[in-house]
Amino acid sequence: MTSDPIMFDGLGYFLYRSTACDGLNVGDLEDILQAARQRNESASLTGCLHHEDGLFFQWLEGPQHQLQHVIQSILRDTRHRDITVLGEGSLTQRRFQDWRMRFSDRKHGSLMDWFASSSASTVDRSDYAGGVAAFLQSVAL
Repeated sequence: MTSDPIMFDGLGYFLYRSTACDGLNVGDLEDILQAARQRNESASLTGCLHHEDGLFFQWLEGPQHQLQHVIQSILRDTRHRDITVLGEGSLTQRRFQDWRMRFSDRKHGSLMDWFASSSASTVDRSDYAGGVAAFLQSVAL
């Protein structure tokens, strides 16, 4: 019998918003995605990163222990600032099981437009976080 870290750790998620640092370019985004996908593969993490109008929105999920290590790395990353945790906690199943790190930007869909046409609140923190998560799932299809 092999030991599965998910069985001992449980699944967790982390959702945040941050501001991209000035001067971040397409090459930088590609570097971020390549590194994230490699890291997530080895740590059994999945998720989605959306970049729009200088803001990042990211949902990350996987074994709690692995997730905590990656969260600390994200919080130290100097390519973004003003990190706001929108939600974190336990999961019973993954939302992005098919994506080591799905990427979307305004070309794939606008989060701002999505909120404008939805009934989700941008004032209530829980409703806002749920709206961001729903949007990320919609662009990951």
